[in-house]
Amino acid sequence: MHKRNIYYTTATFRIIAFVILGQLLSFNVKAQKTIKPNVIAYYTGQNTVIDSFPIEKLSHLIYSFGHLKGDSLNIRSAKDSALISKMISLKKRNPDLKVMIAMGGWSACQNCSEVFSRANGRKTFAKTTKEILNFFHADGIDIDWEYPAVLGFPGHRYTVEDKHNFTLLIKELRKKLGKKAEISFAAGGTKNCIDSCFEWDKVMPLVNRVNVMSYDLVSGYATLSGHHTPLYATAKQPLSGDYAVKTLIDLGVPTQKIALGAAFYARIFENTTDAGQGLYQPTKFLRGVSFKDFSKQFAAENGYTYYWDETAKAPYYYNPQTRYLATFDDAKSISLKTKYVIDQKLNGIMFWELTDDAYNNGLLDVIDKTIKGL
Repeated sequence: MHKRNIYYTTATFRIIAFVILGQLLSFNVKAQKTIKPNVIAYYTGQNTVIDSFPIEKLSHLIYSFGHLKGDSLNIRSAKDSALISKMISLKKRNPDLKVMIAMGGWSACQNCSEVFSRANGRKTFAKTTKEILNFFHADGIDIDWEYPAVLGFPGHRYTVEDKHNFTLLIKELRKKLGKKAEISFAAGGTKNCIDSCFEWDKVMPLVNRVNVMSYDLVSGYATLSGHHTPLYATAKQPLSGDYAVKTLIDLGVPTQKIALGAAFYARIFENTTDAGQGLYQPTKFLRGVSFKDFSKQFAAENGYTYYWDETAKAPYYYNPQTRYLATFDDAKSISLKTKYVIDQKLNGIMFWELTDDAYNNGLLDVIDKTIKGL
């Protein structure tokens, strides 16, 4: 009788243990399914139209750009202040929305190297950043210094010390803003920037994410045409979104702090020869085109033919008469990038910029549908 009771007790314990294990596994599966990647939009447009976009499909909306005025973060005009306030008001539509303020931009960080080389410059910037975030009730700061320690906009100062000074800047911001504020920064997707701009091991523990600019990889200064925002590298083009992500991971950057970049615009290049369906030819950059204007700009009657590069997972148009190559993201490539973000367990997908999207049936809708479909 005693042994029998022990048997029943052991058997009962095993049943209970299996039930508990099953519940835990079920909970973990559900928890994994509820983790959605961030959807992060930069915005430079008008405050009168921003509420026409499907804001409910975003996790982060980034005002672009605040700038340096002396050592301080500065919002240049009442018009820009009104835009930030409008962004904040959109939380009524999307209570989970985070609104951030970006500082810098491609041509607007002329004094970053000098200001952030000084301790008092970094402290003043952090202090004024906190004041501005508090004033607008914004959620954080995004640093878009293009670029620390390497050549960026022509004529802008850069020094090797920028790399460490960037770390000191982020430390000062985190100290001043506290743990709750979001801090992110934009990083170029090129080998030069990834290798030389940042102290990854020191910076990443202090920030929420790095927004990888895996676009403009064929830039306005390029002499050979190619894909400006491919997901994967090709034999003739080593740079890609996947290259940047894998390189960062190899450097110890956590996947959950990497946001992959996508382009809501095309770059048009004029080639000197009509060869290779426009790819990898001597070229010069002409202009950009917003996604919302693609159907009109790249219509067949205008001489354009659509192509898909299966290796790069990237679309392009080519016009043999004008020798114009258009490189961009579209619904197909955006969906694949979103799936890549989910498969690689990245922090999210970031794009430049919301202004370029269509109000309805745009690329943001594609991102949202892809996430919900998976």
